[in-house]
Amino acid sequence: MFHLTEPTELGRALQGARQNLGLTQASLALAAGVGVRFVVDLEAGKPTVRLSHVLKVMNALGGELWFKAFDETEALWDVPHAP
Repeated sequence: MFHLTEPTELGRALQGARQNLGLTQASLALAAGVGVRFVVDLEAGKPTVRLSHVLKVMNALGGELWFKAFDETEALWDVPHAP
């Protein structure tokens, strides 16, 4: 599991997973149904990639995306509640 705060960290994590599986960028792109250029950009940490494509790549690598929300004691600011 990785704690990611920057697009470049996600790119490095996905690149490492791809390499550990012995896949080329082209073979990953084919397996995920995305273009090779997308995989190259994603691994380079491009901050403006399509989330749907990121999820396809993660799925092709056998990965999952998790989100951990702050609880009330960790909140850095108050979120206004709808009336």
